[in-house]
Amino acid sequence: MAGEKRDGRQDRWSKHNEQRRQQIIDAAIAVIEAGEPGADVQVQQIAVRAGLSRTVIYRHFEDRADLDRAVQQAILDGLWSDLMPGITLDGTVPQIIERIIGTYVRWARAHPALHLAADHDIDGGDEGPFQQGMEQLAGRISAIVGTAVIALGGKPTAEEAEALDPLIYGLVGAVFGAVRRWLTRSGERLPAETLERLTAQSIWYVIDGHARGFGIELDPDLPLEELLTKDILTV
Repeated sequence: MAGEKRDGRQDRWSKHNEQRRQQIIDAAIAVIEAGEPGADVQVQQIAVRAGLSRTVIYRHFEDRADLDRAVQQAILDGLWSDLMPGITLDGTVPQIIERIIGTYVRWARAHPALHLAADHDIDGGDEGPFQQGMEQLAGRISAIVGTAVIALGGKPTAEEAEALDPLIYGLVGAVFGAVRRWLTRSGERLPAETLERLTAQSIWYVIDGHARGFGIELDPDLPLEELLTKDILTV
């Protein structure tokens, strides 16, 4: 019985620590959102926002880098949760591209400070939250594109099939880079709707061009699910 009572206390303490950690992360995100995009955020600002002391904050995070990674992960989780549901086969290929890019651009426009805080890994490594999220996003898109290529009768060589992953990863990275440049460039900013349209067109041109290289003609006005049920269309 004594052991069960001790476990119960541990569970409550663990839950308390999780809630306190989330409280700190939420406070950090609120401070970032309230500031100018790219502005430095001090731990003291986060502590004040959370109603805690700096000492309490560092009881829940190893150091500043650990805190920053947790905050970045939370920001990206919010972005991915917006983007992932839109990565489906619903609509024409241009509509699918516009839906994904439109969701992303609108999120970036609504949260410019969060975008700049999360669009690169803080330690510059390859295993941070941003790189992991990019790989997850690019992997999902790559799976859909690869399936579509085969279903439409494309016959990529082994080398071309192998190139699909880095190609999709590069396209996703290019979109992130374009939006980051749009957010940070000085002077009059291109309207978000125009950025969405031009970026989506650029991605469509690349995909359409590669599809033709695989011997596939993509009808931009035909829903992808209908395209996948049609006979093979060769250029």
